[in-house]
Amino acid sequence: MPRTATIKIDTELKRRLNTLKRHPRETYSDVIRRLTETAIDTEPLSEETLGRIEEAVADFQAGRYVTEEEMDRTLGL
Repeated sequence: MPRTATIKIDTELKRRLNTLKRHPRETYSDVIRRLTETAIDTEPLSEETLGRIEEAVADFQAGRYVTEEEMDRTLGL
């Protein structure tokens, strides 16, 4: 049998976990396991992707970006 631990969570978080259950008898452990399996990406980012992220951060810090409002005006929305 798997080892278990008791954790304290607030009632709002418990309510949110309840809404994520696939069926009423699904355990909180199963819900949390499913959430962590989808949230944790075990494949590292490529060097190309990391470089593009660094470029994007540099552009943002240098003020090279447009706001959503500016883009809407440009597109006539």
